[in-house]
Amino acid sequence: MPKLDICYSPELLPLYDLTGQVAVIVDILRASSTIVTALGEGVTHVFPVASLEECTAYGQQHGCLTAAERDGVPAVGFDLGNSPFGFLDAAFPVWGRALTISTTNGTAALRRSLAAEAVVVGSFLNLGAVAEFARQQGRDVLVVCAGWKGRFCLEDTVFGGALAELLADEFDVRSSDATLAALHLWQQSKADLAGYLLQSAHVRRLNSLEASQDFDFCLRIDAYADVLPIWKKDRLVLNQGQLVGS
Repeated sequence: MPKLDICYSPELLPLYDLTGQVAVIVDILRASSTIVTALGEGVTHVFPVASLEECTAYGQQHGCLTAAERDGVPAVGFDLGNSPFGFLDAAFPVWGRALTISTTNGTAALRRSLAAEAVVVGSFLNLGAVAEFARQQGRDVLVVCAGWKGRFCLEDTVFGGALAELLADEFDVRSSDATLAALHLWQQSKADLAGYLLQSAHVRRLNSLEASQDFDFCLRIDAYADVLPIWKKDRLVLNQGQLVGS
C-alpha cells in the first residue's frame, strides 16, 4: 500500500527522499490556488520561479503575463499579484496566454521539489483532482506545504488532512505522525472550514491586507474539479489524464 506523508515546510525537504514519489505542492493562500485558477480560466501554461528577477526575465523571454508577490503584497512592475481574482476580474484577457509567477512561499517550494517522479499543484479548489491523480499513480505521495517563510502554516496542513481522508482506503495515512496530525486537524475543521482557519496567522495577515475575498474563494472545495497543474519539462500545464511515464 502506498504511503501519504506530509512535509510541513520546504525547510524540512532534506529529510525526505522524493525519488519515485508524487509531490503535491500546496500553498492555499495563495500561490497554488492562483495557479489552479489561472489554468482553469484559460492560461496555457505557467512558469513558477523563485525570484522576482527570474519572473521579469521569463516574461521578456516568453512574452507572457507576469505575476509576483512578496509578503502578501503585489510586487511593483508586474502585470498581476498573487490573487485568483487577477484571472477572474482581469483588466485584460488571460485566455490563451502563458504566465510566469513568483511568490513568497509557493513557487520556491515547487522549485525545491522537482526531484519527485511527478509534481502537481494542489488546493481546495482542485482537491478531488489531486486525489484521483494520486490513486492513478499508485505511488507514495508527499504533500509539500509551502508554509510561511519556512514555518508551519495551518491552512496548508489542513489541506493535507483533507487529502489524507479522501485517500485513506487506498493509502497508508497512519504510519506518519505528520499525516495523522493533519488528518485530525481536518476532521476538526471541515464542518466550518472558514471559521476554523480564521484563527490562522496567515489568514489574519491577509485580511489585514484587505484580501478577505481571496480567503473565501480559496476555500471553495472542487471549484475547479477537473484542473490539475502538473510539471512537464520546465513548466506547469494541465494534466490530460495520462499516467506519468506512459
